[in-house]
Amino acid sequence: MTTAVNRGDDKDPKKKAEEAAAEAKADAKETAAKAEAKAEQVADKAAAKAEDVADKAKAAANQAQEKAEDLAEKAADAFEDAKEKVSSTVEELSDEAEQKADDTKAKAEQVAEDAKTKAEDAADKGEAKAQASASRTYETLKAIPDLKAINRKIFMSAIPGIGGTREAKKDPTSAIEVSGVKIDQGNLADYTSATGLRLGNEIPPTYFFVLSFPLVMELLSRPDFPYPAMGAVHVTNVIEQARTLTVDETYTIRSHGENLRPHRRGLLVDIVTEIFADGDTAGDPVWRQTSTFLGMGAKFAKSADINVTTRAEDSGKVLPKPELPEFKPNARWRWTGSDVNAYVEASNDHNPIHTSNLGAKLFGFPARIAHGMYSAAAVLAPLEGKLPEALRYSVEFVKPVVIPAQVALWTIEDEDGSYGIQLRGSSKPDKLHLNAELKPL
Repeated sequence: MTTAVNRGDDKDPKKKAEEAAAEAKADAKETAAKAEAKAEQVADKAAAKAEDVADKAKAAANQAQEKAEDLAEKAADAFEDAKEKVSSTVEELSDEAEQKADDTKAKAEQVAEDAKTKAEDAADKGEAKAQASASRTYETLKAIPDLKAINRKIFMSAIPGIGGTREAKKDPTSAIEVSGVKIDQGNLADYTSATGLRLGNEIPPTYFFVLSFPLVMELLSRPDFPYPAMGAVHVTNVIEQARTLTVDETYTIRSHGENLRPHRRGLLVDIVTEIFADGDTAGDPVWRQTSTFLGMGAKFAKSADINVTTRAEDSGKVLPKPELPEFKPNARWRWTGSDVNAYVEASNDHNPIHTSNLGAKLFGFPARIAHGMYSAAAVLAPLEGKLPEALRYSVEFVKPVVIPAQVALWTIEDEDGSYGIQLRGSSKPDKLHLNAELKPL
């Protein structure tokens, strides 16, 4: 049996739905109100934070501006300081430049004055030499003297009681000449073979030293030469050549002594040798040589001419002191007794210091030494083909080359075509044997 349901106490579903809807609406309003309140709270906080950030940013900007202004002010001050310093430095440099200019001007004026004085002095000396040359009378010899006979005369004059005494009173007075001199081609061949120079129609500039050497020694052996020839030291040699000289020409040779003067170790004398082509002695010489000899320990006589004794002391140097080059040598040689013997035969210079160890030791050398002019000729061999026709060849003999020896050659070319020449020890380059300069004229 079916029982009926009692619906009296239950609410109406519609009413329940309305009530639920009302409750949901109330809840939604409350939630919305809460959300709105929270949103306002968050917004207030965000606004407050934004204002705080803005304030901080503004403060930072103000600080940055203040720092920038401070830096700008400091930079301006530094610029002004630098400007003042630069201005002061410029003024100082300007003052220094003006002072240097004044000093340079004064030095230039002094140099000009000194050059003028030297030129006038050289002109006076040149005039005096020209007058002396014009008044000099040359003794004419029939032929070039026999060098061996001259050496015997020099040796005999060194024996006490036989050779007499020499007095350094004035310049030597002897002047000698030989005309009609022709080149002995066999001797020239021996000379070039000994020195390493070329054999051809052109004569090496140093060969005329050998050709004229007997005249030089003849002057040293004469009584008017101021000190004994035995032991006289050849310290420098200057050759001036006006043009290329050839084998097929005929020459006149003249020699005389001049310019006796003091040196810290004795007395110096110049032997001047001049060579004229085809006997034309009225013109200028085509080749001129000044050989300077030092008499070790020689002194002026008490009765010496005052115009000689008042001459300035001479160092005997004709060139500045050279520096050891930084590059490797241009050539190296080993010189032996055979090399020196070959030069002895070609030059006919049998001086015992070159021919025997015993003879060299008698004059204070440890062993025989090479001729100075052998060295002066040999160092020109690497330069042949480059030598100018007109030249000046100046040579200083610094330390002797003791045989046997290993030597090294340095040549230093200059822009004007001149050469500095140094002959040094091969293993000991600080030992300078020969210092030379070759210049075009």
